Amino acid sequence: MNRIFLDVHALQTIPPSNINRDDTGAPKTAVYGGVPRARVSSQAWKRATRTYFGHEHLLDASELGVRTKKIVEAVADRITALDPSLAGERALRIADETVRATGLKTEVPKRRAGNAKDGEPDPAPEAKYLVFLSTRQLDGLARLAVDGAADITAFLKEKENKGRAKELADTRHSVDIALFGRMVADAPDINVDAAVQVAHAISVHRVENESDYYTAVDDENSDAETGAGMIGTVDFNSATLYRYAALGVHQLAANLGQGLREDEPRTDPVRRAVEAFVHGFVASLPTGKINTFGHHTLPDAVIVKLRTTRPVSFVAAFEEPVRAETSGHVREASDRLAQYIPDIERAYGDDDSTLTWVLRVGPNTQKLAGIGTESQNIAELVAAVGQAVAERLEKPV
Repeated sequence: MNRIFLDVHALQTIPPSNINRDDTGAPKTAVYGGVPRARVSSQAWKRATRTYFGHEHLLDASELGVRTKKIVEAVADRITALDPSLAGERALRIADETVRATGLKTEVPKRRAGNAKDGEPDPAPEAKYLVFLSTRQLDGLARLAVDGAADITAFLKEKENKGRAKELADTRHSVDIALFGRMVADAPDINVDAAVQVAHAISVHRVENESDYYTAVDDENSDAETGAGMIGTVDFNSATLYRYAALGVHQLAANLGQGLREDEPRTDPVRRAVEAFVHGFVASLPTGKINTFGHHTLPDAVIVKLRTTRPVSFVAAFEEPVRAETSGHVREASDRLAQYIPDIERAYGDDDSTLTWVLRVGPNTQKLAGIGTESQNIAELVAAVGQAVAERLEKPV
């Protein structure tokens, strides 16, 4: 398959907020271009994107995965649903042996071991680490466990059945596993290479963190009881962020390969995944301290490029920090991109194989209008990108 890359760029202004904290509780920062910048980690936005898939019904639940240590309980629940006679401790034991047959390590957590009260069942085993499995993989492991329930130990000692357990854990990947990958140190043969790379979002300008001093009043205080019931501080900043993600469509197609539905063209699952990712990455938002700051914003500008060369970030446009004194940061940042993108594409791009779309809001982003085909809304942008990806996939190698 030809290499196909999708670059997603966004400018998004976040008001006073603390959407991604460091170990001290302060907003994360980074030095770029010699000055401190606001930063939102890639992990924070990947989590927000993955959550957005389900919350906004961009993908069916059957196409999504579960990331949890409680993998034994998840399989046991499915075992009982398939065969109600297999329940409780028996279902957990069968599930545990089936999970371990895939190469995953399980144990009863130390915090719970020996804590069961008289008459209560022992705590369920858990994986030693977070495990990312698709709904279809969990269902498949449960069916295998039911098949061997009569003597699960002897059943899984058979080479064919143990191999089947490993195969079930490494086929029919969910969209989020195919996009963001899976790493299991104890069972590297079921690792999945991520199709998506997400950059840490950074501000296009210099940022200094600030601190808000707050007080809370005790509602039951009498008039004679003055003063606050609680005082504290919360750190925050505000920034216009440059956000970037690169999706290897060819890697996504390979990851989804054995999860394709039999009743649809092979390009359809990839197209759905691409459309869900573009929509989810653009519209999602990390929710750290959101009740405190209510930082609900959407990008002022989105640029999507489909190319066959290699991923290209435009962050270098902001190596010299934006210093907008009267017009705000969005206008200057948009102007920078409008100048930088043609320059970098002229030097390194391939006009014949590269497609560009733009979604923008307001007059401050006007100079980006000529960068690519303009979309009127997110639905139009997503549909156009999905169609172009499907057409590229259908072309012969």
